[in-house]
Amino acid sequence: MKMGINELDLSQAIGYHYGKFPPESVDLEKLIEPLLKATEALGRYDQMLKGMHNSEILLAPLRSQEAVISSRMEGTISTMDEILQYQAEYPEDGAAAEVRSEVIETILYRRALNTAQQQIEKGYPLSTSLAKSMHRQLLSFGRGASKSPGIYKTEQNYIGESRRKIRFVPISPEQLPGSMEYLFEFINSGHFPVLVRSALAHVEFEALHPFKDGNGRVGRMLVTLILWQSGIISAPHFYISRYFEDHKDEYIDLMRDVSSQEAWGQWCDFFLTAVAEQAVNNLQVAESIRTLYEEMKVDFTSKLSSKWAVPALDYLFTYPIFRNNDFTRKSGIPIATAARFTHILLNNGMLQTVRQASGRRPATYRFEPLMRRVRV
Repeated sequence: MKMGINELDLSQAIGYHYGKFPPESVDLEKLIEPLLKATEALGRYDQMLKGMHNSEILLAPLRSQEAVISSRMEGTISTMDEILQYQAEYPEDGAAAEVRSEVIETILYRRALNTAQQQIEKGYPLSTSLAKSMHRQLLSFGRGASKSPGIYKTEQNYIGESRRKIRFVPISPEQLPGSMEYLFEFINSGHFPVLVRSALAHVEFEALHPFKDGNGRVGRMLVTLILWQSGIISAPHFYISRYFEDHKDEYIDLMRDVSSQEAWGQWCDFFLTAVAEQAVNNLQVAESIRTLYEEMKVDFTSKLSSKWAVPALDYLFTYPIFRNNDFTRKSGIPIATAARFTHILLNNGMLQTVRQASGRRPATYRFEPLMRRVRV
C-alpha cells in the first residue's frame, strides 16, 4: 500500500532484516523430522505423477485450484466454475468487459504460471527477469494494470491490516535490485537442502516485496517453480497455497518473526510441514481424479461405443467446461461423431448446460462428474 509517512501507524511495525539473508546457519538437526516427512510425502506424490501417462490432462484442474486459492489469499474471490467458463468462452488473451475483474485476475495467475513453466522448459533459469515477466503477465489486465506490471517498486511500500495499522515495512526501493539478484543467486545455489532453500527463498521474496502489487501470488508461484527446477518434483504440479490459506495467520506471523527475531528455523519448520501436508492433500485429490478417469473410461466406452470414446474423455478432463463448437471442431474427433457424443452425454446427465446456444453463440457445457471433485 502507498500512503504519506505521516498517515502511518508504525508503532507495531516490523522492518526488513537488512544484512541477515541468507542466515549464517539454520539448525538442520531440529529440521530433520519435518524435512524427512516433507521429502517422503513429495516423493509419494511425485511417484504417482510419474505413473500417470497423461498427468497433464488429469492434473490440469489442480492448476485452476491453485489459481483460485492463491488469488483468494489476496482478497480476489472467484470460483472454479467461473474460471473454467471464462476460459471456454474467451479463449484468446484479453479481458471481456462483462466478466468480473476478480475472475480476470485469477485467470491471469494461471496464465502467468503456465508461461513461466514454458520458459523454464525452453532453458530459461529462475531469475529476476523471469519474476518480472510473471508479474507483468499477472497484472496485465484489470485492477493490477495500473500498478506497474513487471517493474520494481520505486517508492517504499508497506504491509498492513488497514491504512493506519502497518505490520511490516519491506526493504527500501534503493536496496531492492541488488537484493533480488542476490536472492536468485541463492535460489540457484547449492546452499541448504532444496526444501529448506525453498523455504528461505519464499520468506525472503515476501519480505523484499519487490512490486507494488501481486507479491504474494508471484511468491507462491515461485515455490512450485523452485521445486520443479531443482528436480525434487518431475512436473510443475505441486501447489501449496491451500495450506497457507488454511493457516494464514500463522503464515503471516512466522514471516514477521523472521525479521523481528531471526526465527528462520521456526519458519522452515512451518514451511516443511506445509509441504508435507499439502503433498498428502494433492495426492488424495490427484488419486481421486485418476480414479474418476478410470471409471469414466469404462462408462464412456460403453455409452459412446466408439474408438473416439477415450479422446472425448481426455478432452473433457482437459476442458471440463467447454463450448460445444470447440468440442466438435477442435477435439480431433470427427464433427458428426462429436455432435452425437454431446447428445448422448447430455441425455445421461454427464454434461450439464451452462449457457444455452443463442444466435451465433454456441452452447457451453460442464462435465459435472469432474467439477464435483475439484471445486474449492
